[in-house]
Amino acid sequence: MSKLEGQVAVVTGASRGIGRAIAIKLASMGARVVVNYRSNQAAAEQVLDLIRQQGGQAIAVQADVSVFADAQRLIQTALDQWGKVDILVNNAGTTRDTLLVRMTEEDWDLVLDTDLKSAFNCTKAAQRPMIKQRYGRIVNISSVAGIAGNAGQANYTAAKAGLIGFTKAVAKEVGSRNITVNAIAPGYIPTDLSSSIPPELIAKGMDMTPLGHPGTTEDIANAVAFLVSDDASYITGQVLAVDGGLTM
Repeated sequence: MSKLEGQVAVVTGASRGIGRAIAIKLASMGARVVVNYRSNQAAAEQVLDLIRQQGGQAIAVQADVSVFADAQRLIQTALDQWGKVDILVNNAGTTRDTLLVRMTEEDWDLVLDTDLKSAFNCTKAAQRPMIKQRYGRIVNISSVAGIAGNAGQANYTAAKAGLIGFTKAVAKEVGSRNITVNAIAPGYIPTDLSSSIPPELIAKGMDMTPLGHPGTTEDIANAVAFLVSDDASYITGQVLAVDGGLTM
């Protein structure tokens, strides 16, 4: 029996990058996965195909999780399809990198809504069924930027730091109901989202990373898999940096 057999997982922003790897990993462990995407249906369908090829079960649900009604619909779809939600991975995110002096209000609002408010929306929607069943595993994908800050990313850094505070507050609220809430702070992981980072900044980051090389989306997926498994049942309110030692 797989470690997550019979469980239902919702992964936001799961059509590509880190979210894609997480969805595939959880499915490989036996979870039935709701693959959330905002706009790229073709990419989401590819994730479904990969999951089904390995014998897993998954559905794709379009929802802009920065909008509360969409987040509610996403969780309700999971409940309608499989009757419960055991695992929520708040991974949806975007960037609008620029120095604060040039940053527009739109740049700020878009990133805060997509990276931080979406976690509030989905967690609030999933909380009630988790409390009712007295079981839940919530993992928020933060960033090393949320720990150490990053020039040119005041909006992204604020959102990812906010996710860390959100993680700790909610962990304290729901711990008595056997719900754990943790965060993962990835270091440099090559994805579509990180492709806009200038090469010289990547090189500088690698110089500061003791392991000396970038991580992979699978590295993050493996960390999520641990935190949602029974092996991590006594871990909550924690921030796990998966960063090759960058923020040490």
